[in-house]
Amino acid sequence: MKPNRLVVALLLALTSVVVTTACADASPPAEALGPYAAHIGPVDAQRLGASWRPGCPLGPDRLRLVSLRYVGFDGREHQGELVVADSVAQETADIFGELYAARFPIERMETVDHYGGDDDRSMAANNTSAFNCRPITGGTQWSNHSYGTAIDINTLRNPYVAASGAVSPPEGKPFTDRTRTDPGVIHAGDTTVRSFTSRGWTWGGTWTSPIDYQHFEKGARAR
Repeated sequence: MKPNRLVVALLLALTSVVVTTACADASPPAEALGPYAAHIGPVDAQRLGASWRPGCPLGPDRLRLVSLRYVGFDGREHQGELVVADSVAQETADIFGELYAARFPIERMETVDHYGGDDDRSMAANNTSAFNCRPITGGTQWSNHSYGTAIDINTLRNPYVAASGAVSPPEGKPFTDRTRTDPGVIHAGDTTVRSFTSRGWTWGGTWTSPIDYQHFEKGARAR
């Protein structure tokens, strides 16, 4: 018996709809990334801008500009910059190479001179940064950021929680709930924490008061 042409046509049409719908519902493939690359170079007072001034504990000659690739919240590769002490420049490049390979997302990575050296503005932008010649939060001693041995990552999604309960940046308050799994949130034992702590850095997320989920620092300050 020959198949009815109308039935065949209807079956083909239905098959086409099923295939098209399945393709539309499928998750898009991950963006292909180029090889990781990082460059370490010198930096001067002019380039440091408002993040440095005479009297800071470390001079520009002891600092390095690390230009590197990172994966953004859009899943694509981007170029960012960090200023760190010369003593931790290479391992900083290596750490972010591991984060790149793991596709850990970072929203932006700009040196704090883009924010006039204002830590609050940089944090509100969810910016990842390192060197900034400033006192510790709520104190007068130099922060480890002044020594180029501290790095803050995705600052809005990994906020600073003071002993009083105040949150910096304030927009990061929803992210004091550390059960959240939003992109860029750091959790104990994850790739980000392991990449730093395996090289002797400390994570502020393990502190009791204050708690600084964004913050990693190298214990020995560069001198």
